[in-house]
Amino acid sequence: MSLSRQIAWNTLVQIIGKIASTGLGLVALGMMTRYLGTEQFGWYTTVISFLGFAGIVIDLGLIPVSAQMFGEAKYGQTTLLQNLIAFRLVTAVIFFGLAPGLAWFMPYPEEVKIAISFTTISFLAIAVNQVLTGFYQNELKMHLPVIGENIGRVVLVAGLWLLMREGASFLPLMAVISLSSVAYTAFLWIAAARIRPASLAYDPVIWKDILKKSWPIAVSIIFNVIYLKGDILLLSLYRPQAEVGVYGAAYRVLDILSQTAMMIMGVMLPLLAAAWTQGKKEDFRARYQTSFNVMMLLAVPALVGIMVLSVPIMRLVAGAEFEYALSGRVLAILALAVFGLYLGAVFGHAAVAINKQKATMWIYISDALITLCGYLIVIPRYGLWGAAWMTVFSEVYAGLLLAYVVGRHVKHKLRLITLGKIILGSGLMGLCLLAVRDWPVLGAVALGIAIYTGAIYLLRAVPRETLREVFSRAP
Repeated sequence: MSLSRQIAWNTLVQIIGKIASTGLGLVALGMMTRYLGTEQFGWYTTVISFLGFAGIVIDLGLIPVSAQMFGEAKYGQTTLLQNLIAFRLVTAVIFFGLAPGLAWFMPYPEEVKIAISFTTISFLAIAVNQVLTGFYQNELKMHLPVIGENIGRVVLVAGLWLLMREGASFLPLMAVISLSSVAYTAFLWIAAARIRPASLAYDPVIWKDILKKSWPIAVSIIFNVIYLKGDILLLSLYRPQAEVGVYGAAYRVLDILSQTAMMIMGVMLPLLAAAWTQGKKEDFRARYQTSFNVMMLLAVPALVGIMVLSVPIMRLVAGAEFEYALSGRVLAILALAVFGLYLGAVFGHAAVAINKQKATMWIYISDALITLCGYLIVIPRYGLWGAAWMTVFSEVYAGLLLAYVVGRHVKHKLRLITLGKIILGSGLMGLCLLAVRDWPVLGAVALGIAIYTGAIYLLRAVPRETLREVFSRAP
């Protein structure tokens, strides 16, 4: 099977499933913003950001590390899976065990502190998912995590609907979030057990190898978390919870785009790593170029479309009762971060594929230090506006420097002709969207997608031979 068809057909179910899970996620987000209101949605945002901070700290890059280790075939697949799961559980329990205690020293409402205490279960489940996702990437069975994610989202939406119908308070709603994550993990565990026994094991040699591969990523991530979650955490300390809620609602849209980027590069990582490890330079260069092109095909139109339609998007997502106009203006600024975010996804994963994690550590460290200083200066003075602009800076800074460093090691200059066509097509789409901003937002989005798709086809941004090959027949 050719690279084009392999990528297309191995991701088709993921894309369809991701659309469904994103839709369910937006439904859940809309339910919560409408039901909780600005202040209590700020509580929710604070809980998720606080635990998300801890979750990213203990991430250790286990999704790419797991995919890389499974691809190397250095250890038995079953033995490796069992050791990775055990390693993840031990590290997650240690760190998430400390998080609730720390929360009680923070100047948060009591409801937020209580919610942090039991919502750790949700993030513990997510931590286990990282290893299982790396396993499924190697097995080319990424449809299973997508199915599991949709199961979790259905549990979430159904649980929220039942509780809201009964007039439940904030804390029961947070319990449903934990339940949905547990349902997701349970499905992944059961499905993995049908392929390989998903029990726990301890092999000091394997654990040492995991630490050896993950520590450079872990150091990078620890600094990375400062600019990924530092904005909301500092907002929660310096500004009212209502302002946190407005910013958090807009940031959730950026989160969705981030998840899409990670999903695509999760598919590409094993292909990049295999080509590099086996010394197949032409294959690696082709996959490297394909990764960049695919990510830009999504990033540029997303940036343009969100900037034009930010306010109606937030009205649809958060509801008319929410401060959607303010949140929409914040989203228009955050949209600028999409370009840097997608660059970072491409070149960050490429760095893992070529085993150059250490060479990129200084980027994350410097970004974290600069951004943290920026947050401390601008958030107390400018609030959510300062947070939004510093977030844009941090993502673009990291993305551009990762592109530079990885490009030096790969020694392959990316062709930018396709990017030029993408920018042209996105610009045409943006002009058309400006003329229909008063339309219902779903209609405007549909029109924008149609115009962009047509422009990309006419400009041959994606070669027609590739389209015919991909869609000729299922593999």
